Amino acid sequence: MGAEGGFSAQKRVSGGMPAVRGRPGSIFPRGRQIHRTFSNVKITFLCGFVTILVLRGTIGLNLVSSRADAENRHLIEETNRILAEIRFGKDADDLGEEEVLFGLNTTFTLGAKIVSWDEDRGLWLKKHPHFPRLVNGKPRILLATGSSPNPCDNAIGDHYLLKSLKNKMDYCRIHGIEIVYNMAHLDKEMAGYWEKLPLIRRLMLSHPEFEWIWWMDNDAFFTDMVFEIPVSKYNDHNLVIHGYPDLLFEQKSWIALNTGSFLFRNCQWSLDLLDAWAPMGPKGPIREEAGKILTANLKGRPDFEADDQSALVYLLITQQDKWMNKVFVENSYYLHGFWEGLVDRYEEMNEKYHPGSGDKRWPFVTHFVGCKPCGSYGDYPVERCLKSMERAFNFADNQVLNLYGFRHRGLVSPNIKRIRNETANPLADVDQFEIRHSLVSATTSSTD
Repeated sequence: MGAEGGFSAQKRVSGGMPAVRGRPGSIFPRGRQIHRTFSNVKITFLCGFVTILVLRGTIGLNLVSSRADAENRHLIEETNRILAEIRFGKDADDLGEEEVLFGLNTTFTLGAKIVSWDEDRGLWLKKHPHFPRLVNGKPRILLATGSSPNPCDNAIGDHYLLKSLKNKMDYCRIHGIEIVYNMAHLDKEMAGYWEKLPLIRRLMLSHPEFEWIWWMDNDAFFTDMVFEIPVSKYNDHNLVIHGYPDLLFEQKSWIALNTGSFLFRNCQWSLDLLDAWAPMGPKGPIREEAGKILTANLKGRPDFEADDQSALVYLLITQQDKWMNKVFVENSYYLHGFWEGLVDRYEEMNEKYHPGSGDKRWPFVTHFVGCKPCGSYGDYPVERCLKSMERAFNFADNQVLNLYGFRHRGLVSPNIKRIRNETANPLADVDQFEIRHSLVSATTSSTD
């Protein structure tokens, strides 16, 4: 935005300002002439102002309203122009840069090869005891999510991104998990489905104090705010991902796993898997040709460019002996729960069950696969997706608001209502309704 060619030269008149000369034969001194000129200007301005008032009284407020309309139109046009520039992604620093796509004979890497991360990380943790990898005996978890640096195609999309972030912040606050929200393309070659890979790698290397990096798509919502990831269950594993082994190895289905919500241990094995996973990701010819390979080898996969989920499924099938002994394919709870079969059952869940199971009785995560509230396309009608997202958000938010004595008036209503009155003993409510308190109590009782 703005001029691109630097400052333009301006001509300067030599000899300074031109001299002011009196009219020939003038009988007034020069100072009185100037004073008289200013007086005439004042009178002219006053007459003009009076004329405007008269005209305004004659024609009403049309002049003012037309100016206001013009200003509003200008503001709207300027806003749209700025948004268009942001969406287009152009910046003065980008001018002249040509996009270079990786060729089919080039092997893409996420960065410099690292071979001794476990040893290096272990030494770093010993040197920095104020950055422990365990807190209260539990491994530290960093939840990563994010969205495009550009605005959504519609304002409602940005609104639901905000709700998705609020939902994740609530869950992380309750369970002592830290969160990072990324809006930067760390590697332009890995845009789209693949942008999570360079982010996960960078988070591992930049935050060695975290034992697990948990990726979660921005279209996934926590809907069981009580359930906790059973991390001790995965002591011998480095990747935890929702899926079904029979679909993976017997049917070779492209949806055998879901990469919308999964956990990576911060270790050398994970870095190696990311290195093996990434080469199908660079946009352009590589991603297009890789898509053909994936479609030809994975059951039910449509014909489109390579995506991260299909690539991981293919990698684990073709290199099963190398990777699978450290992969935990989880389906005892909903680390990923497909939204269509869940959102219309929330009322039934409220009546029959209670949060904490994380499974079909009260799904841990509701994932809106196929909905694109931020984009201009999707596999499902936008109205249906947005209504379902609203239900999921409010279903989870009711569990948070319960501590404060409120709940939503309905699962599609942003408005809330009081469900109990304040008392003179508020700590009793904390003991009864605080999710974190109940978690501590459950942990204490299980260790007794």
